Amino acid sequence: MPAVMAGVDGGGRSLDCRSFWKAGASEGPSAPIREFHDALETGDFDRARVHPKFLHTNATSHKWAFGAISELLDNAVDEICNGATFIKVDKSTNTKDNSPMLVFQDDGGGMDPEGVRQCMSLGFSTKKSKTTIGQYGNGFKTSTMRLGADAIVFTRAIRESKVTLSIGLLSYTFLRRTMKDDIVVPMLDFEVQDGQIAPLVYGSQGDWDSSLKIILDWSPFSSMEELLQQFEDMDSHGTKVVIYNLWMNDDGLLELDFDDDDEDILLRDQGQNSGASTKIQKEIIQQHISHRLRFSLRAYSSILYLKKFENFQIILRGKPVEQINIANELKFKKVVTYKPQVAHDSQVVSAFVHLLFLFRIFLS
Repeated sequence: MPAVMAGVDGGGRSLDCRSFWKAGASEGPSAPIREFHDALETGDFDRARVHPKFLHTNATSHKWAFGAISELLDNAVDEICNGATFIKVDKSTNTKDNSPMLVFQDDGGGMDPEGVRQCMSLGFSTKKSKTTIGQYGNGFKTSTMRLGADAIVFTRAIRESKVTLSIGLLSYTFLRRTMKDDIVVPMLDFEVQDGQIAPLVYGSQGDWDSSLKIILDWSPFSSMEELLQQFEDMDSHGTKVVIYNLWMNDDGLLELDFDDDDEDILLRDQGQNSGASTKIQKEIIQQHISHRLRFSLRAYSSILYLKKFENFQIILRGKPVEQINIANELKFKKVVTYKPQVAHDSQVVSAFVHLLFLFRIFLS
């Protein structure tokens, strides 16, 4: 199957530049100066503004696309304490332009309307436990924006016997195309009572209708019915993240390769250089986990967590990922005791550091 090439649909719903490392530098039109004067007159400057380009700048903390994916896997792992048993990672198709989308879905506790707003906010975290991976309220934004220009979140939660559905759109494309000078995140909330879904309006009905229009215009979904269909494969609680307008490389090809392996997601061009000088050496190296994790999401996610899950699975493109202890794949183990210097009145702490090396798989 041919690789997907860059393109702009007739509706202008994608960015002019689809290369991640160039998207932040591309200069689109800025918001008119008049908007700032209006904001001063209406008192809208009682809070700090965050320009949409910060979404891109913030995401550059992930040089490697798989590092961004690991953030979203971590979010699901953090939900194990709320009953999560899986995180599904798969490909879907944007029916508006037939482009691929990256989908993450878990069966964790989900987010209520307040929770999803906190998720979409910068630097807001409710994870107070020392055992959770995410602590700083930034991973969702950096990871989604590193993988694609746009993301839409569907989440279902039960809080105090109240069932809510929430939808939030974080769209770099929308913000840049409409010349916003602040990050605007349209959101919709619903309440489920006696099996019936009804809109849950926190502001005005006009605000709710405006959010719906923006989401339908700038998301892969064209109607309210299509939006609500995204909840049909969820149980009583959980979260689905759909990332679309995926970034491309400088050759106009998707960074993520969905076609070469139906049970994996590959990083394009990452597995070519093995450093081997002969065909046999190259084959041996390419089969080793230390090489495959550089370009295979299945290999990378298999060694990502040192502790083996008991009742949780990473399901990649319909097939569970088998966890591997990376230490078992290495040699020449050495254990070093690390004792950091602390204040004289602090408790003395130490940790065991395991040093290991790759197999010597061919002779010089």
